Amino acid sequence: MKRMKLAHQDEGDIRNALLAWFRRNARSLPWRTSREPYAVWVSEVMLQQTQVATVIPYYKRFLGAFPTVTDLARAPLERVLELWSGLGYYRRARHMHQAAKELVSRFTGVFPHDYTQIRSLPGIGDYTARAVLSIAFGLPYTLLDGNVARVLSRLAALEGNLHQGGFRRAVEAQLDRLLSRRRPGNFNQALMELGQTVCLPRVPRCVACPVRSWCQGFRGGNPEVFPQPRPRRAAESHYLAAAVLRRGARVALVRGLDDGLLGDLWNFPSAFGRSRVEALDGLRDKLAGFGFPSLILEDFSAELHHGITFRSICVHAYPAEIPNVSRKKGLRWFTISRLQRAAISQLARKIAQRVFEFKA
Repeated sequence: MKRMKLAHQDEGDIRNALLAWFRRNARSLPWRTSREPYAVWVSEVMLQQTQVATVIPYYKRFLGAFPTVTDLARAPLERVLELWSGLGYYRRARHMHQAAKELVSRFTGVFPHDYTQIRSLPGIGDYTARAVLSIAFGLPYTLLDGNVARVLSRLAALEGNLHQGGFRRAVEAQLDRLLSRRRPGNFNQALMELGQTVCLPRVPRCVACPVRSWCQGFRGGNPEVFPQPRPRRAAESHYLAAAVLRRGARVALVRGLDDGLLGDLWNFPSAFGRSRVEALDGLRDKLAGFGFPSLILEDFSAELHHGITFRSICVHAYPAEIPNVSRKKGLRWFTISRLQRAAISQLARKIAQRVFEFKA
């Protein structure tokens, strides 16, 4: 692995160029209007594994519903999940809710500015703690994500990727030397902004880059080769049979999907299989467990495809009309018109859209 570092005499110039560029070019994003720790925390959690454009409407709705950490702590988890529905990675929402309760009970609703105390809260890892400390409190903590690693690896023509220990340590060392101790929050956001808008993965916009004069990748004429990609896990093909159990204008949903997935969200009763037939057999067994042993599920009304992590899923939806029966344990009946506001998974939204022409 090739390791280089930036010239010491250039570090101050790079830092100043980044900060000046950020002052002129920072996007107007809703979470940049306040440095209140709670708002910073919510935005950082939402931005994990999620594009900025996707997060913006969710962030506005979430802060509108829960303007303070106390409001979030007092809210029912179901309501929190409803507002998160469609954003993905739902464990984040559950952990936020738990952390908000602890912030109220342990810290009287005031976000601590101590790294160890922040890390003790549910779901808050090293990156999120550093983000809150640097952006909200102005403390000298660095932030390293994929965008930052890409910028620094191109600046120093550093080979490797973030999943290699040597590469990560080299990037962290460069980042620590470059960090602005006086404006750490702006510095961290400047690097992330540069990676998101200029130093792009495939076609970097080098002509607009404020640090191209020091960039060894740019000088070499091949900045896009840094960093090297991580070998991807091959996609696994799965079949999923989903039952759309309808009783008039209501449909039955269950918590979770199958194989322990999407446990916090409502889904159509479903089962995985290695083939369509095997998935359908598994679904029949599951429905028998709910008290419907004799339902006829022969023809599917919709076929669609969905991805969850490394799984490539072929989904078949099977409709069935259910007579008026007593409540079945584990099932919850939703009016079709309410599905827009319910804490359902993105897959359930897709199925509803196809079967009921429901608009997500």
